[in-house]
Amino acid sequence: MSTRLKGKTIVDASRLSGPEKAAVILLSLGEDHATIWRSLDEEEIKEVSQAMASLGTVSAQVVEDLLVEFVSGMSGAGAIMGSFEQTQKLLAAIMPSEKVENLMEEIRGPAGRTMWDKLGNVNEAVLANYLKNEYPQTVAVVLSKIKSEHAARVLGSLPEDFALECVTRMLRMEPVQREILDKIEQTLRTEFMSNLARTSKRDSHEMMAEIFNAFDRQTEARFIAALEERSRESAERIRALMFVFEDLSKLDPGGVQTLLRAVEKDQLGLALKGASDALREMFFSNMSERAAKIMREDMEGMGPVRLKDVDQAQMNMVQVAKDLAAKGEIMLAGAGGDDELIY
Repeated sequence: MSTRLKGKTIVDASRLSGPEKAAVILLSLGEDHATIWRSLDEEEIKEVSQAMASLGTVSAQVVEDLLVEFVSGMSGAGAIMGSFEQTQKLLAAIMPSEKVENLMEEIRGPAGRTMWDKLGNVNEAVLANYLKNEYPQTVAVVLSKIKSEHAARVLGSLPEDFALECVTRMLRMEPVQREILDKIEQTLRTEFMSNLARTSKRDSHEMMAEIFNAFDRQTEARFIAALEERSRESAERIRALMFVFEDLSKLDPGGVQTLLRAVEKDQLGLALKGASDALREMFFSNMSERAAKIMREDMEGMGPVRLKDVDQAQMNMVQVAKDLAAKGEIMLAGAGGDDELIY
């Protein structure tokens, strides 16, 4: 099911899928007619809820077209907005709160009609990190139910000995009883998918910190100063979440050397021109004496450089560091404290 772009209004009813049409009708009827949901089975509720949560704005004309038999009562209803919040409010009228929360978390998680479809949309490293703590026989069942290409990537992300044991179990595996399969599905839904949905909810300050990281130095300072006047707390949270060039000083020696191998030498020299003496010396101390001497000479030979170019080179180095951290090759420490964070 396609996810609709925020801000885009649906003006053609013929382009809506069946679940999307049902979602429009149920949203139009509102909470007073929420008992209609009771006539749907759980899979239908999931499908319509998924459509409702990603619907966006629907024009009044489309609403009227879909509710033609009620047009006299609905023609002035105007546009409606489908959202996570509205969907959750409607479901709360017909389902226990715990069940509503689980369903909404599943909607926010990876898309897919069945559990196995959803697993196919989970990053292989994330899935492997969860499965490595399960019994090899359980992992064998899971891998046998997802697409072979995805299963191959997951196996490649598992510890080698454990992956080989799972392969052996898969080769010997007999048809799995329905009860066992249902139990595995339920465990995946309650222990893995729900946690995945929770952790995938991004904090707005974290998102804004990433945007501020991409600003040049003057723009960042201007926005932070303006934000401090309106909300000092928000400004402080964003500043704490930002990872900036000077935070590279928290890398361990192995991380510094890995980063040095990944960064282009001209970009390194340009970035270090604007670095503090302490950070500059940290990088030099992790080079060979000859390489450090050459880098110092290259930096002196640059002469005056534009602040804009230095900022860009430093941002490029930070991005390279984040990419290395995402691959697990280095560990980055957050700017706001001593806790180590993997970006």
